[in-house]
Amino acid sequence: MLERIEVRDFRCFSEAGLELHPETTLLVGRNAQGKTSLLEAACVLMRLQSPRTATRADLIRFGSNACMVEGKWGGHTLRCGISATTRRLALDGAVCGRAADYLANSAVVVWMDHGDMNLIRGSGEHRRRFMDFAAGQISPDYLHALQGYTRALRSRNYTLKRDNQVNWRQADAYARIMDGFHQILTEKRRQLLHALEPAAHDVLTMLSMGQEALELRHAPGCGGEPLFEVLLANRAEEERTRTTFTGAHRDDFIVMLNGRASDAFASEGQQRSLSLALKLAQARVLEDACGQPPLLLIDDVFGELDPMRRRALLAGLPRGAQKIITTTHLDWAGDLGGHTTVFHVEGAAIARA
Repeated sequence: MLERIEVRDFRCFSEAGLELHPETTLLVGRNAQGKTSLLEAACVLMRLQSPRTATRADLIRFGSNACMVEGKWGGHTLRCGISATTRRLALDGAVCGRAADYLANSAVVVWMDHGDMNLIRGSGEHRRRFMDFAAGQISPDYLHALQGYTRALRSRNYTLKRDNQVNWRQADAYARIMDGFHQILTEKRRQLLHALEPAAHDVLTMLSMGQEALELRHAPGCGGEPLFEVLLANRAEEERTRTTFTGAHRDDFIVMLNGRASDAFASEGQQRSLSLALKLAQARVLEDACGQPPLLLIDDVFGELDPMRRRALLAGLPRGAQKIITTTHLDWAGDLGGHTTVFHVEGAAIARA
């Protein structure tokens, strides 16, 4: 359980903290008051990454040089300090040099917000981030492979663009590095989708009262051949475009609804149900793989759902999972049941209701 969280110079907050309920904590307030930033801070504390930005400087309050997030989880005190160029971690007051050691003592997380609709109708980048966030929490090897692949890809693309004549010897050296990491990423993503599909199918069946069926189809960015060989065969295209033609950075998956691609044929309501099904499936898969329910960070979702989907979402959440939920109003909160703690957030100030 995440018992408390404190922030300093994080987003709009100069300094703030709150004690969290073991079941449900509600953060209530108008838009643009800091609710989502507190949710984001919890995600950064637990997973060392933000679901809203990949740029560390975005997390730092304007006019400050660094920010800090600290909290207590499972008897351990976690602390993450961030500047524009560095990150400093501490576990129980001692400097923690390896992110893997830190993450081994933190929670797995599911983040839910309005952007989840992009899992159905957005570009492949949204679905890759979804796979990366889930697979990276299940397997430390995945995070290592993703970081290694990304570094090699960035260097290779720079090599392709740098000179009038491409230095293919150097580009091929990076391609060989990418190839090894690519195999790990592709296989882990395939395994993840295989685990997600039955769980997402069950949730959608519940939402549609048995009328709709879901299928997930992996669309790898490089077919079945080794990535290095595919890149060698596409030199002409790469020389023309000056970018890496194919690979794990092009991976995607297709969400099928009743045998047809959902991005083209699903209605608005069906797309919302499909996105909910994917996120609830992610929560189940993380719980099965990690042996504990994930921390659920839910950003202003419940108040926008119709009663049927709201009840289905609540019923589908893992039992025993701790929830931190933001909302602009409490009209729907009676559906939660159980015990909750409510905080009002106004102008980057927090007050218990």
